[in-house]
Amino acid sequence: MPASISLSNLSFATPRGEAVLTALNLDLGGELTGIVGRNGTGKTTLLRLVAGELPPTSGSVRVSGTLGVLRQEVPASDAGTIADLLGTATQLALIDRAERGEAGIDELAQADWTLPGRIEIALARCGLAMDPRTPLARLSGGERTRAGLAALVFADPDFLLLDEPTNNLDEDGRRAVIELLRSWRKGALVASHDRTLLGHMDAIVELTSLGASRYGGGYEAFRTAKDAALDAARRDLADAEKAIAETRRKARQVAERKARKDGAGHRSRAKAGQPKILLDAAKERSEASGGANTRLRDARLEEALTAGAAARERIEVLQPLRMDLPSTGLARNRVVLQLEGVRAGHDPDRPAIADLALTLTGPERLAVVGPNGSGKTTLLQVVTGALAPLAGRVEMRVPFALLDQHVHLLDPDLSLRENFRRLDPHADETGCRAALARFGFRADDGLRRAGDLSGGEWLRAGLACTLGRSEPPALLVLDEPTNHLDLDATEALEAALASYDGALIVVSHDETFLARAAIDRTLELGPAGATLQPRRSL
Repeated sequence: MPASISLSNLSFATPRGEAVLTALNLDLGGELTGIVGRNGTGKTTLLRLVAGELPPTSGSVRVSGTLGVLRQEVPASDAGTIADLLGTATQLALIDRAERGEAGIDELAQADWTLPGRIEIALARCGLAMDPRTPLARLSGGERTRAGLAALVFADPDFLLLDEPTNNLDEDGRRAVIELLRSWRKGALVASHDRTLLGHMDAIVELTSLGASRYGGGYEAFRTAKDAALDAARRDLADAEKAIAETRRKARQVAERKARKDGAGHRSRAKAGQPKILLDAAKERSEASGGANTRLRDARLEEALTAGAAARERIEVLQPLRMDLPSTGLARNRVVLQLEGVRAGHDPDRPAIADLALTLTGPERLAVVGPNGSGKTTLLQVVTGALAPLAGRVEMRVPFALLDQHVHLLDPDLSLRENFRRLDPHADETGCRAALARFGFRADDGLRRAGDLSGGEWLRAGLACTLGRSEPPALLVLDEPTNHLDLDATEALEAALASYDGALIVVSHDETFLARAAIDRTLELGPAGATLQPRRSL
């Protein structure tokens, strides 16, 4: 029997009764399926329901075949090794004893001498070339993610369940994930906002407040279909509003005619030109006919109002998020940032950055790229004053704002409104609400506790408190801004940055984001040092 996943009327609600998923019906076979949706729509919850980690509130999940699950974060353990992650530590230890001549005859009979080679192949498929006995604690976050993928490859399940597999990966790591999935001949369910990765999917399933919608093809086909659906919803709304206006206009005309006719009838009765019984019969016929016409008009109006409400709901779901930014007024010839002979790092004997010179002028846009561990975060810490350089001079000449991927500027115990007013004490209540609304937090959302937000909402709140200020920063420093943003928020941020007239320094492995951010120069960090070059195609 072919491997499959089937969801039937699947619903899930939090212990407080808040609906996360409602009546989902979905059948998945041996194909690559991307799961997308705005933050909070239940992507991770859906994967956990399929994996059997959460019981559904109602409905059912049926899985035929074996599952392999990759979490968003592969934890580091002081005692754990890559071999532990692969479930092969005991077998490798036996082979080690056998090679040292310490294994007994019975143990030698149980040894799997093909194991080291199979482990090496699994690691290589995920871009890793290291000893499986390496402790996980020594690995970077991206290396742990790749090791987690290698564990799935080694187990060879029928379905992969991947939750944001390219988060925290550098360019080589992302490429390894894409190559792995391209060569995968079984099923995979991938929750992701990585547009390059989604471009290789066979289908996209979008989760919204309206349920789950399936689109054939990869990301570009999905975007095209979404745009067409939005255009159709707008046409439906225009047709419904036209029908509502026409129905109400006809109702007014009928009411005016009836009023004139009733007036004429009263005058006729007053003249007593006809017998009363005939006048009463005519009045009853008129009232009956008028009542039927009124019911028909009411039904048509109700139908048009229902169609209009449905179209508005679809537009609310399909309409892209907007982030409108005020002007910074930064002059084109103003020096924003200057670094001279900077050497920096946490180890003076092995600095991550050596002899770096950089001048940022006016609304210039700089991308900082390089493999994990090349010193990108160190550079941002030096630029923003969080880390003193070991040598050289750093001069920041304009107000700036740093938005790191964990958004440490937010206080989790305060509401969004309180966070905004704390970071922008000059903003009044109207300005605060308007700024939050521009980033998708409307009405009572401002009263939500920051610590209760999802990962994507948390970052979007940080953007609102950073870019939504009454006086926005002249320099914006972004550290992996798209790691936890959903697709709509990422594209909204790209659109906002397109109109942002301040200077920009951005660290990102998201090639699509960097391409759309209109980068002027690229600073590439690596083992050979720093290389500054103009307008590199990313």
